[in-house]
Parts: sequence; structure tokens; C-alpha cells
Amino acid sequence: MPGALLSVTQVAPYLTGPAGVHGVLDQAAVGVAQVAEVAGLRATHVPDVRRLGPGELESARALALFTIGETPWSDAQKATIVDRLASGDLAVLAIHSATDACYSWPGYRDIVGARFNGHPWTQAMELDVVDRDHPATSHLGPVWSWTDEVYQFREIRPDAHVLLRVPPEQLDLDRPGVQQPAEGFPLSWCFSEGNGRVFSTSLGHFPSAWESPTYLQHLVGGLQWALAA
Repeated sequence: MPGALLSVTQVAPYLTGPAGVHGVLDQAAVGVAQVAEVAGLRATHVPDVRRLGPGELESARALALFTIGETPWSDAQKATIVDRLASGDLAVLAIHSATDACYSWPGYRDIVGARFNGHPWTQAMELDVVDRDHPATSHLGPVWSWTDEVYQFREIRPDAHVLLRVPPEQLDLDRPGVQQPAEGFPLSWCFSEGNGRVFSTSLGHFPSAWESPTYLQHLVGGLQWALAA
């Protein structure tokens, strides 16, 4: 029996008001199910974490997060995620807007690796493939041509290993709201948390991503790396 991957696509209000809706959530659920199958797991789609049955988090092998806003995890669910990630029993795959969630959960940044700090740009870009040997990027060349939202981040974990980033010269740095963090503009990274592993990519806003085998292989490689803890 394959292990379970819980694919959470919940959009919840922010503490300050509505969060809006991502139009690709249904596509993402199908795409993540394919990714799980390639990695030897079976996916369970979770549109609302309040509907998770007893024991589902306790037995899951992986947790994929395409979330936004204040995901209504219970205290018990939060503790289970933290404990099982640290023990190496739970791999985490953070997708697109997962960094733009759970602001009232102080420890959440350590689970996804950073906090969202706006996306001043949506554009075509030539991504620097920083690590060409990582399973999430080994299928790419030294540069990946891609169109997406470009996130900027705050509180990036200092131990995050950057896999993809946007060269700053490709961005209009004079736009309102733009900040220039010391680590530049990473869009994908990975790190270990205790004995567990987390892979994060902020790519995946548009339907074209979920129709792209290249993007899905990016997720497959990231998940396989996270499962190898």
C-alpha cells in the first residue's frame, strides 16, 4: 500500500480580510496527484483541513501545501506537522502561495522556509538554475525560461539552499513595494528541519504551469528529495 500525500489547496481569509481565490487550485490538485504517483505515493485532496479525518496527518508520508490566508489548522494538527517533520516521518512540499499563509502561526515560517512579502512583478524571465545537480532542477539547463509571478520574501531561513532565482537585472527595481533583500530573489529552495526535509517553489500561478511536464518534473524532483530524508 503506497504512503499517502495530503494535497492541501485551502484558501482562507487573512486576519485582515478576504484572500481571494487562485483559479488553478483544481488543476493543481490533479497535477500534484500525478506528482505523488510518480514518487510512489497516493494523493488525497484536502480542500479544507477541518475535514481531515482522525489519524490522516499522523499516517501521511508527505504534505503538499498550496495554501493562502489563515489555514485553520488546529493546535493538535500543528503539533503533529511540527513533530512528524522534525522526526523525518513527514516530507513537506510548499507550492506557490504556501508562504502567504498562517501568519498567526509563528512556527510556520520554519516549515515553508520564508514569509511572502509581495509579488511586484508578473513577467517572462530567465531563471538562474543555481543547483543543476538537485533532483528538482537536474532536468533543466543553466537557465530556465519561464513566465510567472515573481515573489519577494522576508525571513528566509539562513540554511535554505537556493535552487532557482531571478537575476535582479531582469526586474524593475523601481516599482512601488520593491525591496532588495540580501539574498536576492530566490524562487525555489530546500532545507532540512530536524530529520525531515522541505522543498519549496513559488512557481505555479498560471494554468500553463500545470500543463507543463517540465514544471511538474520540478515538483517530482523536489518531492523525491524531501522523501529521501
